[in-house]
Amino acid sequence: MNTNAPDPKSMRKRLRELIKENRPIGILGAGDALSARQIAAHGQPAVYVGSYATAASRFGLPDTGLLSADDLITQARTVVDAVNVPVIADAEGGFVSVGNLWKLIHGFETAGVSAIHLEDHTGAGKHTDLPQSLRPLDEAAARIRAAVDARHDPNFQIIARTDAYWVHRDLDDCIARLKAFEDAGADMIFPSGVGMEQLAAIRKATTKPIMIVDIPGLAATAHQGANLILFYAFSVMNQYSAMERALASFNASQAYGGPVAEFESFLGYSEFTTRSKRYV
Repeated sequence: MNTNAPDPKSMRKRLRELIKENRPIGILGAGDALSARQIAAHGQPAVYVGSYATAASRFGLPDTGLLSADDLITQARTVVDAVNVPVIADAEGGFVSVGNLWKLIHGFETAGVSAIHLEDHTGAGKHTDLPQSLRPLDEAAARIRAAVDARHDPNFQIIARTDAYWVHRDLDDCIARLKAFEDAGADMIFPSGVGMEQLAAIRKATTKPIMIVDIPGLAATAHQGANLILFYAFSVMNQYSAMERALASFNASQAYGGPVAEFESFLGYSEFTTRSKRYV
């Protein structure tokens, strides 16, 4: 746990100021508290906690609808406690009925996150070729309105995500949904699966800041028109690759020597010793 964790309200204000810079900023996804600390330690301005990485890192499972709201809130709280930067969290489709969304919003607020994204996707078929569907536009917009109304801190941001382009390749429906989400009070909009051409069209048609998933191979700064670019699987993909290499090396040599001193220094063993000696 971060013994010098900042006030969540100050982190929320910092995220708002970051977005006001009106330039493309990469946000790296953390798989756990350790990777979140590493991301922050390398100067990244914020951290993302998504269902894809949470399913993989906590349970070793695909992101196919198995996670609960409590799973995501718990993971978000763990990351918030580990870093001194704003945390953006995935709230999936909201899990509960529109009349009960207040409880979900309060859960994420209490966890200390700075923003959540709430999507219009209804099913568990994401990242597969199974049939997928979206909530009707009016229903999805009402859920954004309920989320906005439920928050206690006005700087806690509600990011409205639509999968209309990702699932159906329907840019007109995507834009219509984003405009309805803006009218419902969303602080930011999130069209998933779009490329640069679609992003340009969305930018012209809407007024709120935009968050998108990274376009593979494109630098964060090249995503012109977006404010935040999510590299949502950054940590889990790199952890997986590093473990595969390490295991192959161990199988070949049956030996290992890790950077123990560096690792323990990063985790804060020396700070623990200093604190303990102060009282003993």
